[in-house]
Amino acid sequence: MTRLMLGRTLERICKGVLLLCLLHFLIMMILYFDVYSQRFDLFSRFNNGRNGSRTNVSGAAGGGHHYYYYNLSRPNATLASYLATGEQLVPSAQPETDRTPSPKPLPPCPESPPGLVGRLLIEFGSQMTMERVQRENPNVTDGGRYTPPDCRPRWKVAVIIPFRHRENHLKYWLHYLHPILRRQRIDYGIYIINQLGEETFNRAKLLNVGYTETLKDAEYDCFIFSDVDLIPMDDRNLYHCYDQPRHFAIAMDKFGFRLPYAGYFGGVSGLSKKQFLKINGFPNEYWGWGGEDDDIYNRITLNGMKVSRPDVRIGRYRMIKHERDKHNEPNPQRFNKIQNTKNTMRKDGISSLTYRLVQVKRYPLYTDISVEIGKPPPRPAKG
Repeated sequence: MTRLMLGRTLERICKGVLLLCLLHFLIMMILYFDVYSQRFDLFSRFNNGRNGSRTNVSGAAGGGHHYYYYNLSRPNATLASYLATGEQLVPSAQPETDRTPSPKPLPPCPESPPGLVGRLLIEFGSQMTMERVQRENPNVTDGGRYTPPDCRPRWKVAVIIPFRHRENHLKYWLHYLHPILRRQRIDYGIYIINQLGEETFNRAKLLNVGYTETLKDAEYDCFIFSDVDLIPMDDRNLYHCYDQPRHFAIAMDKFGFRLPYAGYFGGVSGLSKKQFLKINGFPNEYWGWGGEDDDIYNRITLNGMKVSRPDVRIGRYRMIKHERDKHNEPNPQRFNKIQNTKNTMRKDGISSLTYRLVQVKRYPLYTDISVEIGKPPPRPAKG
């Protein structure tokens, strides 16, 4: 009897345990499917959002897109439990596919451009018009600007021309120089510094004005100063700056294609911005013809620099023949001024420049900067 009652008791206990296990199994299944359904719903939203519904944070400054995903890969993780942990959203490592690839940087321009011709035939017999020059140079932009499309030049060059009443000469100069400078792969702009009025001409002061005004137009670091009647006869005479101030026009036809004297620095020259400021620019007090280029040469040597020049066979120039301009007579004081460069160069130059800007006008082939620069002081009475 006792054994029978014990057997029934054990049977009831086993049935109870089995019932508890079944109940536990049912509860686990309910919880599992509840979690699974939430994860499935959340992932389906993310999958549908790859084209616009996923969380998108755009940078206000850069405009880039960053996509973030909830980390629900942990066991029994739900969206509510994830948010309750206070974890930060982690950016996805997915690559951005809507960013436009940046263009490859241009290579440096070659020191010896491959398209140069060498010796050129320069003549002034045919009639020249601005319309013809413009047709010949379609890649030159307004203001006489040009940048090589296929390489990166070392220098940004402002070509500065002191000017008054030389419109015919300017046509020939633009006709020859634009193609030369483009073949040389120069990043350049052409600036005509036009002295208004009929007072005595002052070449060096106009060049100082050109330096000042061109820097308002672009960040030039090289300055070529050229007379409008001088045309290079060889495109290997490269119009950029060098380690030392450069004298380009060393062999003009009017001098028998020879350098007239060792200290000559006239016609066409070039200085970097650093070199120009080191000599305080050019003198402002040389009114009339002559002397200012010798003063500039003195400034260069007195400041510990040397003049560099091309080979005489390359630095050849033709000059457009013309009569001497009115109000540009030889300066009788030039020889005395040249002897005093050491005493005057710190107080007479770019630091003391005064002028009045009247107009800046951009033409298809050049920029015209018209200025008033005053008049010379009264000359001391003789005797």
